Amino acid sequence: MYKIIKYKYVALLSAFMAATSCKVPNLVNVKNNTALPKRYNESADSANTANQQWRTFFTDPSLVALIDTALQNNQELLMTLQEVEIAKNDIRAKTGDILPSLNGRLGVGLEKVGRYTSSGAGDATTDIEPGKKTPDPLPDYTGAIDARWEADIWKKLHNAKKAAVARYLGTIEGKNFVLSSLIAEVANSYYELLALDNQLMIVQQNISLQNNSLEIIKVQKEASRVTELAVQQFQAEVYNSKSLAFSIRQQIKETENKINFLLGRYPQQIVREAGNFVNLNPALLKQGLPSQLLENRPDIKQAELALEAAKLDAKVARAEFFPSLEIGASVGLQAFKPTYLTKLPESILYSLAGDLAGPLINKNAIRAEFASANARQLQALYNYQKVILNAYFEVANQVSNIDNLSKSYDLKQLEVNTLMKSVDISSDLFNAARADYLEVLTAQRDALSAKLELVETKKSQFNAVVNMYKELGGGWK
Repeated sequence: MYKIIKYKYVALLSAFMAATSCKVPNLVNVKNNTALPKRYNESADSANTANQQWRTFFTDPSLVALIDTALQNNQELLMTLQEVEIAKNDIRAKTGDILPSLNGRLGVGLEKVGRYTSSGAGDATTDIEPGKKTPDPLPDYTGAIDARWEADIWKKLHNAKKAAVARYLGTIEGKNFVLSSLIAEVANSYYELLALDNQLMIVQQNISLQNNSLEIIKVQKEASRVTELAVQQFQAEVYNSKSLAFSIRQQIKETENKINFLLGRYPQQIVREAGNFVNLNPALLKQGLPSQLLENRPDIKQAELALEAAKLDAKVARAEFFPSLEIGASVGLQAFKPTYLTKLPESILYSLAGDLAGPLINKNAIRAEFASANARQLQALYNYQKVILNAYFEVANQVSNIDNLSKSYDLKQLEVNTLMKSVDISSDLFNAARADYLEVLTAQRDALSAKLELVETKKSQFNAVVNMYKELGGGWK
């Protein structure tokens, strides 16, 4: 007889599981395609500057000190660190869902049932002691411990925890990406400041040259060699250069404030190396192989972890189609009078129950959530592929940019040298009355413009090297 009942329960359980799990949709088959070109250009050297620590990559002690301060005080970086803490706490919450829960319970109540009910009639005719009826209304004092546990049959809770772990690791990679970007932004702003200092020095030197030319023009005007028009045009050129100097000073102030903002502090003087900026040489880079981006770039690893979390989320959503098993138990003491709580075993309460529950009809909400989870999984895949593609193009563009900037700088240097000679020649010819004063003005103007462009090209070289270092995945290690 016992075996017959046992088989009936097994058959009933099997039928319930079959009813709740029929027509369960399948997961989308997501395949990671991480194939990258074998090289960026003709070079196939595996040596990679991304493996170099930023303290050795940047050799300027003033810049290193600024980066150190930024890593301690930058608000965006500090906010990102809190994202890491939030993700870590999410892991603890998901771990708690897997483990049994244990709660303590103390209760006091009062119950009055109707006289003409089964409970009321029973209480009225029952003696709790000889000659003593059940109290009416009936108090209730309870002290118990309740336990509850969901058996993770379909790995739903474990997959949810794994997804939380993947997201936590993703926030760490996100922190590394912010770290790398912050270092690059401080360095680029620092080199911009050096370039502006150099441009201001060039403009001031040009103002001195123009003032000398203006004095010569005034003397020649007194000698009737030139007219007042020449004096006014040279004077206007001096005013223009002085105005340009104030514009550069404003850019210097704004760049200093930008660096102070990145360092998380109020405006103050930025300590920097003095000297001729155009004589500095950017660091030499080794781009390595494209496949190394998968290991060095934090944003790629973050996107990969986001894809892994999305896959696990889809598994969790699919598990909702299956029945879940929850086991609950309670043990404690209960009586209608506090002094009776110590009367054992009469005051002992206990219970043990198991619930097997699953969806039978109207699964639209579950299907919708599963479809959304699959869509998010595909979305994460496309984002992963996009991040890899973007990383490759960023590096490939900078490889070409650095090469072209180097060639452009060499030509710009020749242009400056040529124009400086033309300034001297035009001045000599003008003094010998063999050239017009407009030729002197044009030569001086072109030389100033070329010098400023030379400094701008040098700054672009430094920025390209810094950006290349970041885009290779350097700076966070």
